[in-house]
Amino acid sequence: MRACLLKAGLTLVFSLLNCYTVISQIIDFSRENPYKRVFVDTDNFGASYLDILEASYLEAKPDSLQFLMLNDLAYYWHTRNLKTSLDFTKKGLGIALKKKDTLWEGRFQITQGAILLRMEKLDSALIVLHEAKTKVKEKDLPFLNTQLGYVYERKGQLDSAADYAMESLRIGEKLLDNKAIALAYSDLSNLFWKQSKFKFGLEYGLRSAKIFNERNINDLDYGFTLYVIGNNYLGLKEYQKALNYFEHSKALGERYGFYNNLSDVYISQVDLYTYLNAFEKAESAGENAVKYALLLDNNFMLMRSWLSIGKLQNIQGKYVSAIESLQKSIAIASDDFGDEFYLSQAYETLGKAFAGNYNYQEAYQAFAQYDHLKNQIFTAEADERISLLRTEFDVAQKENTIQLQENQISRQRTRQTLIIIIACLLILYLVLLYKAVQNNIRKNKQLQIQNEENEFLLKEIHHRVKNNLEIVSSLLALQSAQLSNPRVKDAMLKSQYRVQSMSMIHQKLYQEKSMSSIEMKDYFKDLASYIVNVFDMGDRIQVIFEMGHIELDVDTAIPIGLIVNELLTNSLKYAFPFKKEGIVRIGLKKEGSQLHLKVADNGIGKCEIEKSIGTGFGTQLIGLLTKQLDGKMALIIDNGTIISFEFRTNKAA
Repeated sequence: MRACLLKAGLTLVFSLLNCYTVISQIIDFSRENPYKRVFVDTDNFGASYLDILEASYLEAKPDSLQFLMLNDLAYYWHTRNLKTSLDFTKKGLGIALKKKDTLWEGRFQITQGAILLRMEKLDSALIVLHEAKTKVKEKDLPFLNTQLGYVYERKGQLDSAADYAMESLRIGEKLLDNKAIALAYSDLSNLFWKQSKFKFGLEYGLRSAKIFNERNINDLDYGFTLYVIGNNYLGLKEYQKALNYFEHSKALGERYGFYNNLSDVYISQVDLYTYLNAFEKAESAGENAVKYALLLDNNFMLMRSWLSIGKLQNIQGKYVSAIESLQKSIAIASDDFGDEFYLSQAYETLGKAFAGNYNYQEAYQAFAQYDHLKNQIFTAEADERISLLRTEFDVAQKENTIQLQENQISRQRTRQTLIIIIACLLILYLVLLYKAVQNNIRKNKQLQIQNEENEFLLKEIHHRVKNNLEIVSSLLALQSAQLSNPRVKDAMLKSQYRVQSMSMIHQKLYQEKSMSSIEMKDYFKDLASYIVNVFDMGDRIQVIFEMGHIELDVDTAIPIGLIVNELLTNSLKYAFPFKKEGIVRIGLKKEGSQLHLKVADNGIGKCEIEKSIGTGFGTQLIGLLTKQLDGKMALIIDNGTIISFEFRTNKAA
């Protein structure tokens, strides 16, 4: 019990904290601008924004701020419940009349008209909207004209609806009001969709969505535009694109509580899933369409919801159920319902249902009513007027384009004058630069000649050092040939090999392009070949080089060459007695700043090798060279001998 109470308490605290966070995002009376207007200044909130506005608008000062918050509260309540929305609107009108604020009286009347038309009170909506037109400012007119366009659309007068959409567009362009422009495009898209001109409808819908995306505010009208684009894609039978736009519109509706948009989208999804033969999904969408229409208390939505369900049942062959659903749809549409477009669809679908159920007389009567309503809506005059409006709009767009092009030409001429001036200055600069470059070229040629001379001299030095070292090696060889003491003779021969290893490095330096580094693999091959030939063991000893292309500077290459010389000499002398065959592996690799050297053989391993590694001048020399390179050595004697080294290349350098 205590755990449940604790959990409930924590939930309440979290809810209060979350509510406070949302309130502070929208309303903070300590700020200079206390109200971040919903769907204008911000969309960073959830479905609770109406509760926040209701709780806060009475505290707002001055009157204009209170009116603004109350009007937003009244208008956006129409997305959830029309009666509640109308109550708030009447409250705002009463306060505005009491304070004799004609401007806000007109703005509340626009909101009232928007609600009345959705309550099927089309004539009352027209009266209120025309009254408001004389009271509000020019910047309010695009929104007012949009509502007038909706009224005439509901009345089936699509040409008049298009006139008001175009008027909203003209005022929006004059005032640079992107929201008004986007909404006008959205309305035109919807009108073209109703006339089954889906390509035109899609064109205007995508224009509208682009502007809404640039505004970066998700609002009711953006959600409606996504729904209209989905309808046009559905008309073009591009079902996946239609579904994507419907789902996006639904996501906005669920986040902000736009029940009208949600009902709209679910109605269209019934048709979409029916075309795709996904009947279970279509039935679920129909149930949701009815649910949100009832929550909204909107007969227009409810009538269309039952119409979509009737269409689905017709496709499924459930003609009796379809007749029941369609009769329910038609019954909801009162005498002043006004929207012959959907009513005509209801009678057409009812006629098909009666025909499917073999009730041919009733089917004939339904089709006759359908023809009558269709002829009222899709008149030649309406079609011609909308086509003319499109032409006028295209011409206006072209005139704007021509004006823009003339402005561009004027700017281009100015730019050309500036370019000519800049070009003259640039030519002068290039002349001076050319002279400077010529001087630099002469200097560079002189430096190149000097460098080539220095390179030649350096190569010559290495060549002479190599020759001198070979002379020393030859003298050591002659001297060792005259000695009878084996130990002294062996020491002389080892010295000869060491001198020869250094001689090879200087030979590489004057033969290769680089004067400061040695390619180690080729060097080790030459060194190994020389030592193996000296010991006459080429027929039974194989030397394998486990390394890639590695270049080392001279200060590093000479010590490593001497180390390898010592180890290779020891392997050939001691690891393969009695003319035993074998393999010596020389490995060198570079990892970051570390250099790894390994010399391994598969010789006898222990006995004389172990003694030779730990004693004598050769061992001392290896130790000194390893220390010089700031390295460390490891020795393993097991089925042969492995000696590895690790050096720091930066130290070696």
